[in-house]
Amino acid sequence: MSSAAPTPERILQIAWSFAPPLVIEAAVRHRVFDILARQPLTLDGLAKATGASSRGLGAIANVLTGIGLLSRDEAGQFSLTPESAAFLVSDQPGYIGGIFRHASEQLLPNWLHLTEIVGGGKPARSLEGAETSAAFFADFVEDIFPLSYPAARALAEALEIAQATAPVKVLDLGAGAGVWGIALAQASPHVSVRAIDWPDVLPVTTRAFARFGLSQRLTAVGGDLADADFGTGHQVATIGQILHSEGVERSRALLRRTHAALAPGGTVAIAEFLVNADRRGPMNGLIFAVNMLVNTEVGGTYAFEEIAGWLTEAGFVNPRLLPAPGPSPLILATAAG
Repeated sequence: MSSAAPTPERILQIAWSFAPPLVIEAAVRHRVFDILARQPLTLDGLAKATGASSRGLGAIANVLTGIGLLSRDEAGQFSLTPESAAFLVSDQPGYIGGIFRHASEQLLPNWLHLTEIVGGGKPARSLEGAETSAAFFADFVEDIFPLSYPAARALAEALEIAQATAPVKVLDLGAGAGVWGIALAQASPHVSVRAIDWPDVLPVTTRAFARFGLSQRLTAVGGDLADADFGTGHQVATIGQILHSEGVERSRALLRRTHAALAPGGTVAIAEFLVNADRRGPMNGLIFAVNMLVNTEVGGTYAFEEIAGWLTEAGFVNPRLLPAPGPSPLILATAAG
């Protein structure tokens, strides 16, 4: 028996896959989720509360209902679903609505040049220079804080930070909004954090530590990861979503510098969008590699086996995976004495 003839349905769905993120962004900007968090509303009530047009709100509310981010009852009242209530209401700790602004304002304009980028192999703009990187990352690191916080808490638990009875020095590399250092510092009063990032990003880091009441345990150091003062004798080093923008050689050099900054027996923890060794998945990692093509000269995404090899070259032992909430497990390794 012959198989069914292929249809264009899946390809057509892919063709419109740009639409849901833009619909979500429009809803975020018009405070749809924030307003519906207070009470369910009809379309007319939502238009009155937001000041947006009934026609526009009706169109996006139908899409949001279709993708499960809103629900609508028989009386025509829209309300949040558990997913949108947890992640798209701006005063909730898991809020990630800012990601959609980041995508439309900073990422999509560059992705529109993908055909030329693939042809020439050069990015639309490079995020590797100090000035460009600082401006780019300072603008969105707070928006991505909730994405890493659960994994950072899982790291603190795995390292048994709460049981510490002596000082624990943490080196937070590419600190951004400080999520890794903050989660570890919350686990124990014995933790102090040395956060490294561009000088223009560090005000975001210090503001985040202040918000959590941890300012006294932060030392903020500005500079490039290639030559900033990492200090020495740290028990933990975190490298959260940094290697993909550094590329192979800079990543290997960074791991060597990290090893030198750790005390013997110290742990490095790496968060990355990992891909399988055969690069057949996961899709998030494969797509993110294209994002690095679009935005960096040498960045990419890597398999655990590749990063484990770099760690071994740098002097680490026992590279291993730690299951954690997020797109990929964390990679841990121990600094040899």
